[in-house]
Amino acid sequence: MPKLNVISEVFPLAQVFKISRGARTEAHVVKVTLSDGEFTGYGECVPYARYGETVDGVIADINAQADALDHGMTRKELQDAMKAGAARNAVDCAYWDLEAKRTGRRVWEMIGHKAPEGLVTAETLSIDTPDKMREAARKIAHAPLLKVKLNGENVLESVRAVREGSPKARIIVDANEAWSLELLEDIGAELDALGVEMIEQPLPAGQDDGLINIDCPVLLCADESVHTIADIPRLANLYDMINIKLDKTGGLTGALELAEAASKAGMQIMTGCMVGTSLAMAPAMITGAMSRIVDLDGPIWMAKDREHGLSFDHGVMGLPGRELWG
Repeated sequence: MPKLNVISEVFPLAQVFKISRGARTEAHVVKVTLSDGEFTGYGECVPYARYGETVDGVIADINAQADALDHGMTRKELQDAMKAGAARNAVDCAYWDLEAKRTGRRVWEMIGHKAPEGLVTAETLSIDTPDKMREAARKIAHAPLLKVKLNGENVLESVRAVREGSPKARIIVDANEAWSLELLEDIGAELDALGVEMIEQPLPAGQDDGLINIDCPVLLCADESVHTIADIPRLANLYDMINIKLDKTGGLTGALELAEAASKAGMQIMTGCMVGTSLAMAPAMITGAMSRIVDLDGPIWMAKDREHGLSFDHGVMGLPGRELWG
């Protein structure tokens, strides 16, 4: 039976990461190890205050499953034993990694998928003045896809500045719940004219029912509004796309279920991340291969990623090595 070990880790960021809710200079992650004596599986999660999570609380939730794991709890049983969220994500992904190592197959082979090769991830520009965002866009003008973090101020000015700094890149924007319905109505057409491909979570979660009356020329994507398959029936009439994050779904198992449910509902898929290391990104690459948009640039923000980290070449992600995950 696999033995559980859980630790917290802090990874300094190379620069300040700023969104509408605040800024951070470090990534606080929780790492789970499941070892059966011969093989070891790894998982990582990022506790997120927006969803009422803390590092200590997540560690306590994981450690509460130690006895059940010692008595042979399966990955399937884990889904009922823990609620969806960061804690279950770390354990679930460690299970997948352990299963892959025991069978000698990669995770994508286990589920009958092709290898997630050649994924193009967005590279994120955090909130700043338009001039500084223009300069930041110039520095990564090689990136084929840019994600622009915005609040409710200087929206069009900021996007215009990014477009000037990187005229050839695809652009998506993320308001992180900071806009009003009126603002979205006012600027949707202009964002479309600037080549913006998608708007992520423009309105606060739970206050987005008004989107049903919006005729926006830009794709609308739910992020904070969507966690599990239970959210799909309400959101299918409001959004064109959902952002699947393993820290919300409670792991790869839940993410695969959510991707299937969204596709059946006629919604497009994005795969995103919290600010974590390559160990958190690797499992998300599985749903990334099913997605129109991939946003797994967390490791790019690290001053130093963990050992055996993913490679990034002009936005293209390399496959995770077996030493990392899966």
